[in-house]
Amino acid sequence: MEILKAIHSDATIVALLARITFTETFGHYFRDKLDLENYLNWTFNVQKLQNSIAKPDNRYWLAKIEGLPVGYAKLKLNSPSPFVKESDCCQLQKIYVLKDFLSKKIGLALQNELLNEATSKSPKIWLSVLKENERAVRFYGKNGFEKVGDHDFQIGKEHFEFQAMAKSLW
Repeated sequence: MEILKAIHSDATIVALLARITFTETFGHYFRDKLDLENYLNWTFNVQKLQNSIAKPDNRYWLAKIEGLPVGYAKLKLNSPSPFVKESDCCQLQKIYVLKDFLSKKIGLALQNELLNEATSKSPKIWLSVLKENERAVRFYGKNGFEKVGDHDFQIGKEHFEFQAMAKSLW
């Protein structure tokens, strides 16, 4: 396994991984597939990801196995949360791994890279996770994150319930 920092030219790979992994993780929640397609087109288009990778507070990583991209992660520095009192915290925004590679501990490797970077920048990190995604909730809990609040998110006609989790880094 190889974990690499993503750069501008990796935006196409990140966009493709993002579309596939989001659909694998959340696609079954969408009754109207057009809502899903619109969200994917808006959120994970190449130009938007190129712009995101270029932002100074964003960090992306790609995970590869035998040269094949199989997952990615995103950290956002300077990302205050209404659930965390520290204003200089960062946010673990994404860790996604292709379904066929979930058993290979790629998510943990991505998280470790992300946490190494976060620890040098902020005293605390937070994230949002779909409450129904029990696998992810257990993963973060096992890795020291604790529930700090709840919030909702709407995509098209679908309503999602998330929980915020946080972890001290220092």
